[in-house]
Amino acid sequence: MTATYEDDVAEWALEQVALLRTGQWALLDIEHIAEEIEDMNISHRHQLAHRIAILMAHLLKWKYQPDRRGRSWKNTIRHQRDKIDRLLKRMPSLRRLLEDPEWDQDVWDDAVDLAGSEANLSGLPEARIWDFGQVLSADYLPS
Repeated sequence: MTATYEDDVAEWALEQVALLRTGQWALLDIEHIAEEIEDMNISHRHQLAHRIAILMAHLLKWKYQPDRRGRSWKNTIRHQRDKIDRLLKRMPSLRRLLEDPEWDQDVWDDAVDLAGSEANLSGLPEARIWDFGQVLSADYLPS
């Protein structure tokens, strides 16, 4: 094996996979493998937060700018719900995040910032105004 983690993480990863598959345990770079697995989990958490923030930003725009509602917003809402559903089916343990008040507030703050900057909205609620059942429901649109 020739690649180092520091020089080429992609090549290093392929070599680590080959070592794992051939049972060459002594040659594995355990510390960096653990770091990559941890980073992967963080990445999935960020992906869920980002998708929910986009979804809620569009729900905010839908609620507070009814005269601008259109197919594009509706498509974004549907697309984000589909992607979130797939993510939660592949990684059901991520559902725990939906019950974390700090995570919830961070995601809501991101949604409010996004809706504010994209649609020039201000004075939006400081706390989430829909439960996650509504947010993730395929047929829910706020009035």
